[in-house]
Amino acid sequence: MQITPTRTFDNALLTPYRQKGDAAADAVVEQLGAEGGRAALGEFMRFLGTAEHLSVDAQPAFVQAFFEIHNRLPSFADRERMAKGMDFFWRYNDRIALILGCYSLPYCYAAADGAQVLWFSQRIKNDTFKRLEETGEFVYGIMQERDWRNGRNGIRILKIRLMHAVIRYFTKHAEAWNSGWGLPINQEDMAGTNLAFSYIVIRGLRKLSVYTEDSREADFLHFWSVVGALLGVEERLLPLNLREAYHLDRTIFQRQFKTSEAGIGLTKALIKVLQQQAAPPALRDFPLAQMRFLLGNDVAELLNVPQVPLEEGIIKFASQVPFFQKLFRPPGASSPVLEKYGR
Repeated sequence: MQITPTRTFDNALLTPYRQKGDAAADAVVEQLGAEGGRAALGEFMRFLGTAEHLSVDAQPAFVQAFFEIHNRLPSFADRERMAKGMDFFWRYNDRIALILGCYSLPYCYAAADGAQVLWFSQRIKNDTFKRLEETGEFVYGIMQERDWRNGRNGIRILKIRLMHAVIRYFTKHAEAWNSGWGLPINQEDMAGTNLAFSYIVIRGLRKLSVYTEDSREADFLHFWSVVGALLGVEERLLPLNLREAYHLDRTIFQRQFKTSEAGIGLTKALIKVLQQQAAPPALRDFPLAQMRFLLGNDVAELLNVPQVPLEEGIIKFASQVPFFQKLFRPPGASSPVLEKYGR
């Protein structure tokens, strides 16, 4: 049996990707802007931001063509492995939800240059709860196997891809944008975000003493590599296995992780929402403790995550309380996301 060598990811490879966006999606947005100006792009953003609206019939012909061309799985996709990856999610979804809120998202914020576009657009800063609710809607939505068969998940993902392109369009033309940060939502940053929802989740489960078979973890990683490809991440930046994911994460960490006003501000906004959802008040320190435990002290310090005096054993026990899922509903109400997508 031939063994595929592990690919490496170094500065020579990743540096050019900081100036590379998503040519196909960017072309759609450029055409919309050229034909209809800011008004057309604003209306398009409203369509893209409405999760339940999955019909593209009212969109211009060239937008419909984009969805038709790109709503298909990449050549490397394995439907059986994708199904196993979704099963992995549902088996541990309570803890994965917590990991997303207390580990994956702040981990992204520690990549200082990539965090700038989130801070610059003010989408998370000004309406943190809504943005995180959208994240939950997206993640739980694409974990529905039936929606991979009927094409709805492809539309969900392509809408996010085009939203990234609109944000990229407006941000790169803004006078205050620093080109030294790279192109907004560039390939390296998209690859890092994909890792945060896949490899970092696996690492978070291990930190919470949830150990599974390597093959199950690899299937979950494969699922997110398929999602990454649909989101416009180039295949060279999508890990084929857990070892490649480790190496890609290490390189991005060494290149991009440092303290920044953007990272600190985004983390502060996230913490505020997590604490608001962690009722009663006696539990308010648990999200902070879990965030520091999962991130590790070095990354937590980059983000100014406060220290709280809780023992590791208590933190791991509290991981069974799904704080992040509470972001999907207002206090006292049922969870629309879990009612809609839960198994």
